[in-house]
Amino acid sequence: MVEGTLAEHGRTPGQVVFDPRGIVEAKPQALAPRARTLDGVRLGVLDNTKWNANKLLRRSVDLLKGEINFASVNSYRKESFSRSAAPELIDRIATENDVVLTAIGD
Repeated sequence: MVEGTLAEHGRTPGQVVFDPRGIVEAKPQALAPRARTLDGVRLGVLDNTKWNANKLLRRSVDLLKGEINFASVNSYRKESFSRSAAPELIDRIATENDVVLTAIGD
């Protein structure tokens, strides 16, 4: 709930206001080991279907290809930007790639 007096928040007695930020509970995760070089790795590119994400990802991949010799570049697309990727898609991406690039492009 929002702290402070009713007058400070322009509310009347009996109104309840909840803080929309919520509470995030997450366990710390160890970082994945970092590769010494990206040459020869399989790059996965996940398009989250936001309006400009595909443009941003294509340009990023073009720039990266100028500096890195990828073994392969594999593209994937989520069903909707408002939903998590399907577990099957995540498993496929993890199996078929060494590193993954994704972006939000509004």
